[in-house]
Amino acid sequence: MIQLPSIFHFAFNVTDLDVARGFYGRILGCREGRSTDTWVDFDFFGHQISLHLGEPFKTARTGHVGDKLVPMPHFGLIMALPDWKALAERLAAAGTAFVLEPQVRFEGQPGEQWTMFFMDPFGNPIEVKAFKSVADIYAA
Repeated sequence: MIQLPSIFHFAFNVTDLDVARGFYGRILGCREGRSTDTWVDFDFFGHQISLHLGEPFKTARTGHVGDKLVPMPHFGLIMALPDWKALAERLAAAGTAFVLEPQVRFEGQPGEQWTMFFMDPFGNPIEVKAFKSVADIYAA
């Protein structure tokens, strides 16, 4: 039997597939998968996202994290720190308007993390994090 790792799948709406290809494909560096006239799949750093034509979900800055309000709902991922830093540089070079600039949160505390929040061109909020160690992800 082939052992398949758990791969997260998330489907959400965008209003323009060509703009989505530019952002997810060229800026974030995600490999495009299957597509039709109404949706496109991407390899989102080892996970599958499916972008469908439609109205993006409504969000509001209601998530209290430390002393910051972050957009809810949101999705994202956890990367190795060197990859996180490279992505932060790529996003900044592309002129991304960050909701929360790349930074370290909870420094010196359990759960210390590097994080950044940004929106895709359709207003879908994305958070990308990094930790010193995988063991720190759920540190309390």
